Amino acid sequence: MSITPLTALPSVRTAPAFRGRIGRDARSGHYAVPGRYRLHLATACPDGLRIAVGHSLLALDGCCPVTFLPAVPDCPDGSHTALRPLYETSAHRYSGPALAPVLSDDWSGRIVSTHSRDILRDLDRHFGDGVTRLYPSGAEAEIEAVERLCAEDVEQAAQRAGREGGDPRALRTLLAALGELEQRLTGVEFLVGGRLTAADVELWVTLVQLDTVHRNHLDASAVHRIADHPVLWACARRLAAHPAFGAHLDLDGIARRHHGRCQGLEAAGAAVQILDWAGHAADASRR
Repeated sequence: MSITPLTALPSVRTAPAFRGRIGRDARSGHYAVPGRYRLHLATACPDGLRIAVGHSLLALDGCCPVTFLPAVPDCPDGSHTALRPLYETSAHRYSGPALAPVLSDDWSGRIVSTHSRDILRDLDRHFGDGVTRLYPSGAEAEIEAVERLCAEDVEQAAQRAGREGGDPRALRTLLAALGELEQRLTGVEFLVGGRLTAADVELWVTLVQLDTVHRNHLDASAVHRIADHPVLWACARRLAAHPAFGAHLDLDGIARRHHGRCQGLEAAGAAVQILDWAGHAADASRR
């Protein structure tokens, strides 16, 4: 098992501690067997929400069960007490935080991976039905480009723009990225290859975070400029009404998680909600 230390990185996501991969045969150490693996997710966390949506799109309830965790971790360092035994079993004298998401191996009681994108790729590659593909062959590079754009130029830029005093360059980066995504979606239903892929899941989770978390620390003018991308927000609204997306949208949990860990000041943009997420998620529950 390869283990990397949880060090501070220039990212809004915590560095993964475990990077095991599911393989095609026993030599991998974690070969693909339906029912062997389990997910541990908190859907109030963007990584957990991304995996939960992908898991539902792939219809994996029967071969990879999910244990859902509380929205707000019960330890000050962001740990979930319920995950501590898995971490301590998986690494001798492990003293770091017991964070979600986790893909565990029910056969050994150990952690396979805490890296959200590796987890989703492995579930798609080894347990999907072959018809629904989140990472279709030939589209991987394009999907990864969207993932980087969302993570670096939207999510991280929004975080920098919302810090006390703001960062005009970060806001410009954020708006330019939204403009690029808006252009990519204009006239088409999905970002890559005319079909629903992990790129759309990434975009949707990013827009959820932008409207439910980051706008709380932006001024009203910035939020209005962010909202001025009608194609993007129409896509977010449409996907929120999809059962695989809207069913996992825990707005109360996202708010509680954010308030429990955020140290920034609330700004005027907090009052400018872009989408009625609750209403669109309710549409998903009626489908």
